[in-house]
Amino acid sequence: MALIETQNVTKIYRPGDTEIHALDHISLQIERGEFISIMGPSGSGKSTFMNVIGCLDKPDSGQYLLDGVEIGRLNRDELAGIRNKKIGFVFQGFNLLSRTTALENVELPMLYNGVPPEERKEKAIAALNRVGLGGRENHRPNQLSGGQQQRVAIARALVNDAPIILADEPTGNLDTKTSSEIMDLLVKLNAASQMTVVLVTHEPDIARYSRRVIKFLDGRIISDSSPG
Repeated sequence: MALIETQNVTKIYRPGDTEIHALDHISLQIERGEFISIMGPSGSGKSTFMNVIGCLDKPDSGQYLLDGVEIGRLNRDELAGIRNKKIGFVFQGFNLLSRTTALENVELPMLYNGVPPEERKEKAIAALNRVGLGGRENHRPNQLSGGQQQRVAIARALVNDAPIILADEPTGNLDTKTSSEIMDLLVKLNAASQMTVVLVTHEPDIARYSRRVIKFLDGRIISDSSPG
């Protein structure tokens, strides 16, 4: 059974009198442990697809199964629970709380699971060590470089042992050298733990780090291949 499977998924937006098919009958399978890049121009449907597989939005028709569970049947609270347990998110803008330390930022997802304080701290420190930030636990975001902030965000995505990382333009705010370091880290994590990584990028150089590239255009998949 595929970890992520969409069957004829559609998503339609209706601004005013127009109708936009953001996703047009998308059928796709992503297996456990894959490292995938999703590419496409603005308006191609790639971000809508990420929202659907990230349980942030539901399709208008078709089915989305995450680890065998049909997501369309879940209510808001159930969706939140699935996101917390199954998916770690990494964003272009890092999305860290500015007034809290790296440790506290990484602990945040565990608060929703009722993890006791000492266990939260232990797991957060371990996650920060995994991304090369041991000793930086008490630094706030403004005391860290952009690359270090993204490492904190990745540690936060890892800390609940979610089987999937969804990364939306994770190198978009980083220079070339730091981007390579972040991508090398994601490759290492994927290889070490068989964590499934799905990232959105518009940069071919970043997509080459993945083992499979899916290109969207006008709400449809136009290619699905290994990076060239």
